[in-house]
Amino acid sequence: MAARSVLVLHGPNLNLLGLREPEHYGNLTLDAINNALNSLAQQATISLETFQSNSEAEIVAKIQSLAVKTVDFVIINPAAFTHTSIAIRDALSAIKTPFIEVHLSNVFARESFRHHSYFSDIAVGVISGLGADSYVAALNYAINQFNKQPA
Repeated sequence: MAARSVLVLHGPNLNLLGLREPEHYGNLTLDAINNALNSLAQQATISLETFQSNSEAEIVAKIQSLAVKTVDFVIINPAAFTHTSIAIRDALSAIKTPFIEVHLSNVFARESFRHHSYFSDIAVGVISGLGADSYVAALNYAINQFNKQPA
């Protein structure tokens, strides 16, 4: 059976986790979140890659690379690009890989401009407001889906 694979994409400013607005994003660093996800993936014997960029173009290029080097599932926290990036949406639509949109903070309890997402309607699901557990919940969902299907 081929190993299942997940790509976790982190959008702009998430490299500042642990320093940036802990009242919204918590105190964990991005490295701590990635380490927790890697541990969970190892336990489930799936391949996990993480990628963070502050550049919309780099995120689009990473998604487009999945047209050749496919993964089974994508977890994406588009961060501020949630509300602005048709380019990332189009790239996700083009590759047709199932994905979950995650957010550390509850975007609906924040400024009104954060209530609109260019991704929610094409995502398998949206997890918002659980802090770092948003990522864990998304990865657990992917693992459960893998366990329901033959490779």
